[in-house]
Amino acid sequence: MRIPPWVSLLLILLLTAAAGWVALPGDTLDVGGWKADHPIQQGLDLQGGVQVTLEARPPAGQSVDSGTLEGTRNTIERRVNALGVSEPVVQTRGNNQIIVELPGVENPDEAVEVVRETALLEIIDPQGQYLPAGTRVRTTLNPGGDQETATAATPVAGSPVASPGASPVASPAASPVATPEASETPVAAGPIYTTIISGSDLKDAYRATGPLGEQVVAFELNGSAADKMFEFTSQNIGRPMSIVIDGIVISSPSVNSAISSEGQIEGIPANEVDSLVVQLKAGSLAVPLEVVQSRTVGPTLGQDSIDKSLMAGLIGLGIVGLFMIFYYRLPGIISVLALLIYTLLVLALFKIIPVTLTLAGIAGFILSIGMAVDANVLIFSRLKEELRLGRPINYAIEDGFRHAWPSIRDSNIASMITAAILYWFGQYSGASIVTGFALTLFIGVAVSMFTAYTVTRTFLRVILGARPVHDLWWYGVNHNVEPAPAAAD
Repeated sequence: MRIPPWVSLLLILLLTAAAGWVALPGDTLDVGGWKADHPIQQGLDLQGGVQVTLEARPPAGQSVDSGTLEGTRNTIERRVNALGVSEPVVQTRGNNQIIVELPGVENPDEAVEVVRETALLEIIDPQGQYLPAGTRVRTTLNPGGDQETATAATPVAGSPVASPGASPVASPAASPVATPEASETPVAAGPIYTTIISGSDLKDAYRATGPLGEQVVAFELNGSAADKMFEFTSQNIGRPMSIVIDGIVISSPSVNSAISSEGQIEGIPANEVDSLVVQLKAGSLAVPLEVVQSRTVGPTLGQDSIDKSLMAGLIGLGIVGLFMIFYYRLPGIISVLALLIYTLLVLALFKIIPVTLTLAGIAGFILSIGMAVDANVLIFSRLKEELRLGRPINYAIEDGFRHAWPSIRDSNIASMITAAILYWFGQYSGASIVTGFALTLFIGVAVSMFTAYTVTRTFLRVILGARPVHDLWWYGVNHNVEPAPAAAD
């Protein structure tokens, strides 16, 4: 059953009003501070900042696998979040590089020093107390730490498992990784906890199967570290110990039995086992990171780029609109209205998702506008052909949309597949400009399928239903044709 045109028009107008409210710049008509919390996120090239390329340089005899590199990336991301940088980008490139983009940083040198430091992994004695994931601590290897504040994360209780086997350890924390968004509360300078072993003492960590068939994290220790661990665990059975990276607790398992050279961490959700393995391996390898490239983008250049890009987009959109109106007349006017609705919808989605907008992202958005116009060109060209064949206007419009739809659908789906491949390539290679271009292009093409087909057709149906325009000149045909008998659909 086809929805009546007036109902479709009402839904489109409501959707447009909502999108216009979201896309409206500033805090105008803000409700509950929602718009203030969802601004357009600007990338490095628009608001300025620092881009750093780090390369892992492991010691002789060691190598960096994808898991270790990903764990190092996670550690850097936590450090960047602690700097308070808005919308940072931290991603791996290839098998030994990490790209860090820090928009809006005020002290580039300090930021570079923070991200290039090697992760410090420690297993500490929490003095009998349970330290939830996210807690900042001072240790004998990291006595400076954060002496003024401690991050209080809400722990989620798990199910400690006490079972015989290879020195199992049960973890009561459901989340082994520290939560960067945890709230910060001022506290007095806390105690300095004793470090039992550090990352250099950890030989390996990997996913394994526990005595009851559950997924656990298994680890192996080097040399004298086994003696230290055995001494501590044999004297603290039933008490917790904490795993710390860069002074932040990521897990606090309970000791079930004495551990020597091998052990297991149990009670961790299956989907978080790999995350803890990655963190342990990254800290155990202690991968030195060397800055191979660093560049600073000034905010003045970013603002100038925004102004020029907006001007180019407005000029291009204006020229396209004039062409559509001149060549297709009434359908051209309707296509311009559909393009305006399209623009509002896309900008609203950029805020809601949210999308970090870069110059390349703006280019992808403008390209998707062209593809939206291309869909209208296919529809209106078919409409003119039907009218020249003498078809009645209402049938010609429906046939124009019906026959043009397969071409629009196939071409847009092909473009979306290409954008998805570009996005994956950008993520893998660390090329954020490729990622930004692909993401905005994908969103733009998806929305254009809706506006070019549904919105434009609804407007034409409403106009024909309210006041039919029979003069073919209004549809881009310069001579009237005797209407042919209506064909049965």
